[in-house]
Amino acid sequence: MKIAIGADHAGFQLKEKMKTYLQTKGYEIKDFGCYSEERADYPNFAHPVSSAVENKEFDFGLLLCGSGNGINMTANKHKGIRSALCWNAEIASLARQHNDANILTLPARFISEEEAKKCVDVFYTTAFEGGRHADRVKKISLGADNK
Repeated sequence: MKIAIGADHAGFQLKEKMKTYLQTKGYEIKDFGCYSEERADYPNFAHPVSSAVENKEFDFGLLLCGSGNGINMTANKHKGIRSALCWNAEIASLARQHNDANILTLPARFISEEEAKKCVDVFYTTAFEGGRHADRVKKISLGADNK
């Protein structure tokens, strides 16, 4: 499985830990930055990761910033991206099962390394349930006027 990964300065340290952790589990990782704790704007990393997932170059994405909100909002501007901000394993599992999320976003300042590992473990191994959820997921990309 191929995972595109990116973070701003606030997510840098946890990104590096998750990158190593995922590589030891056999995942192929491409790091889209940032590459230090120097100030960096999250859209600069959310857009390339999201585009790579959107274009099917990668199976999934992983994004991190301080709260997770900004980088997650940016990712979700891409058609076909369903980025889920998760802070525990149950939410990460449900994001895959019910929402077919294809990018996991972690709030680096509000999650422990151990909980982050649990989130990535469950997110990348949980299947989308489909069924009644498939109709709902389809409606995400239709826009506000479609019911």
